[in-house]
Amino acid sequence: MRSPNAQLSRRSYDQYCAIARGLDVVGDRWTLLLVRDLLLGPKRYKDLLTGLPGIGTNLLADRLKELEAAGLIERTTLPPPAGSTVYQLTETGQALESVMTALGRWGARFLGAPRKTDIMVPRAYFVAMRGVFDPQAAAGITATYEVRIADLVFEVRVADARVTTSEGRVRNPDVILTMDVETLNALMFHTLTPGAAVASGRVEIAKGDLKALERFVAIIGFHFRPDMVAKEPSPARNRPARRVRPTTRG
Repeated sequence: MRSPNAQLSRRSYDQYCAIARGLDVVGDRWTLLLVRDLLLGPKRYKDLLTGLPGIGTNLLADRLKELEAAGLIERTTLPPPAGSTVYQLTETGQALESVMTALGRWGARFLGAPRKTDIMVPRAYFVAMRGVFDPQAAAGITATYEVRIADLVFEVRVADARVTTSEGRVRNPDVILTMDVETLNALMFHTLTPGAAVASGRVEIAKGDLKALERFVAIIGFHFRPDMVAKEPSPARNRPARRVRPTTRG
């Protein structure tokens, strides 16, 4: 595996600082979202492309090349019968998980209610679960949940008061749930109760029961609603706006 310092982005802050050097590697647009999706497991190129609406095929190819050169991802081939070439995080790439979790917790204060232009990306929620789960609600519970959203399948495993998440085939799940991403959002933000979700048909339980869904939501639900997120103070109206020079980073 190449050292992360072997080949940095063509743009650099040129500062001898760990933060600056880290941003040289992952500071470009879309890079951390690629890492986010790969935290759930290896992905084919087309899986990454469809999972990141708006990235564009050329930009995705560039970002993957940069991450591979920096030693954060690597290409491998899945065993038969799949045999597909996939991208996966290296040990260095996996080390970003704690950074992503901390960034997600910090960024939540700016989340607010969904905007009309916002896209709800299923993979984002299953990475978020790792940082927002309630360890007290998970205490004493050992269960594997299979969650189906459109054509995607996710595993949420609860054991030893911890939660792990991944994407792909789930072996011997205790609970199987099917829903759309909007319903998952509503359940995690507690704007929809599990009972109402099942009664309205927004959640189908192929294995397990309502109690299992209620435990699931109690464990992985957010501890705030979007409209409860504190907003950053706005500048005084009589304060002249400061002109910001456009950035040239990707």
